[in-house]
Amino acid sequence: MADITHDSIKNTIRDAVAHQIRSVMDWHFGEPVYEGNPADDLAGLEGLRELVARQHWANFQLWHVEDRARRKDVDARVIADCKYAIDKLNQKRNDLIERVDECLISAMEPLLPIDAQERYNTETVGAALDRLSIQALKIYHMKEQCSRKDVDEEHIQQCDNKVGVLKRQHNDLERAILELVDEYFAGTKKPKVYFQFKMYNDPKLNPELYGNKK
Repeated sequence: MADITHDSIKNTIRDAVAHQIRSVMDWHFGEPVYEGNPADDLAGLEGLRELVARQHWANFQLWHVEDRARRKDVDARVIADCKYAIDKLNQKRNDLIERVDECLISAMEPLLPIDAQERYNTETVGAALDRLSIQALKIYHMKEQCSRKDVDEEHIQQCDNKVGVLKRQHNDLERAILELVDEYFAGTKKPKVYFQFKMYNDPKLNPELYGNKK
């Protein structure tokens, strides 16, 4: 296994972000196989890449289920099934954000200054990579709108302008993530995992679930 360094961590993040962009197109032609492979054992830089990819796959599936849930020409049962799928995918998405942060911090921690300041970012690297995942999906699907044959030129131009904005925002956020990693290594900020403890899917914590038990 290659040594983990400041540069190798940043390069791994760059690779993971590039994979997010590429895989949106690839997965429209062939889906990855992640189910049945536990994510808990993933560690190191290879584990970090894999976790970011799995988190992106959850967003990819969520995007298309969310689209389907907006249909008005299907039976109510279809929409209910979409709702259950959305809840499940959102839970997986959030769990994987936390796993990304845990993996990243585990890789970085031995290299960070022990006297780093108790200063924290408004979001973690895992949460920011989740936002980049959504941006990658938006860019792909907004580009799709530019290729439609059933819309006028104004629609195409508006969508093309939005693609430009989305790409600039994507570049800004990727740079901000890499700068945050620099801050960790400089000791001006500390990394930390923030757990969301989603309650609505937990039958022990959602009163609508435990309150209706016989």
